[in-house]
Amino acid sequence: MALALIVAFTAGDVFAGTGGTAFDDIWLTLTDWTQGTLGRIIAGSMVVVGLVGGVARQSLMPLGLGVGSGMGLYNTPTVIDSIMTGTLPVQVPEVVATIPALPI
Repeated sequence: MALALIVAFTAGDVFAGTGGTAFDDIWLTLTDWTQGTLGRIIAGSMVVVGLVGGVARQSLMPLGLGVGSGMGLYNTPTVIDSIMTGTLPVQVPEVVATIPALPI
C-alpha cells in the first residue's frame, strides 16, 4: 500500500502532444501525393477499374466501390488532421450572441 502511494505521488510530468515535428516532412509529402496529381491519377484509376469491373459483372457495386475508394483516398489527410487536432477555433462574437441576456 505504501509503495502504491509513493509511486502515485512521485509520478513525473507528462507532456502529451508537445513537439513531434520529426515526421512533419513525411506527412506533408504523403498529403501532397494523395491530394496532388498522383492522388488524382490513382483515384481516377480506381473509378475506371470500378467501371470496368461493373461492366464485367453487370453490376453497379464495383463502380460505387471505385468512386468511394477514390473519394476516401483524396480526403484521408483531411479526416486524419480533423481527428488528430484537439482544438476548435472559438469565435467570441458568435458565442456571446448565443447567450441569452439575463434580466437584472
